[in-house]
Amino acid sequence: MENKITIALVDDHMLVRNGIKSLLEEERDLHVIAEGSNGYEAIEIVEKHKPDILIIDVRMPELNGIDAVQKIQEKGNKSRSIVLSMHDSEEYILQSIKAGAFGYLLKDTDKKEFIKAIHTVHSGEKYFSGDISNIIVSNLLQNDNTSKVSTSSNQNDDPFSLTKKEKQILKLILTGKTNSEISDALQNSKRTIETHRFNLMKKMNVKNLIELSTKASQFGLN
Repeated sequence: MENKITIALVDDHMLVRNGIKSLLEEERDLHVIAEGSNGYEAIEIVEKHKPDILIIDVRMPELNGIDAVQKIQEKGNKSRSIVLSMHDSEEYILQSIKAGAFGYLLKDTDKKEFIKAIHTVHSGEKYFSGDISNIIVSNLLQNDNTSKVSTSSNQNDDPFSLTKKEKQILKLILTGKTNSEISDALQNSKRTIETHRFNLMKKMNVKNLIELSTKASQFGLN
């Protein structure tokens, strides 16, 4: 067992944990040493068992995966985290990176890529699948262009730091489209759209469509 990569699994669905554990332990050099079902348990597991790799779901009760990863990083623990999610949400991905995650994988990732991600992260490098890498690069380029533009004019700056996807959804909301219609238009799941909608309303500090429309008009976001 000395040469094995030790892994902790944290997901609030036991069936998901069992499936991942079964998949990983088919590999001779991987060993799942602990399991949990929420972010607080993840923190306790890392402190107690010190796994090489923490694989953690992004959405869980009590404390979500991203906040858990951030707290683990703040404590100085050396376990490297891979965030696992059903969503290729730009917001989740960028928040995970800022929290200190070494990787972000979708739950429909195949076994070969899953194993590759674990070995890559264990070696000290970061791992993001192709589609997710594109989102990260796009965001970095967008931020770079924004910083260049802001040196010449800040009249139309977005004071709420909305992501590109949130701005797309905001415009569709203001045309009167429902979450289902926006989901169809952007080819994202309804749950992903709901998450983006919640985040943009939280950033803009509004509680309903009227407040959203008023503030969007006020800041030239409509």
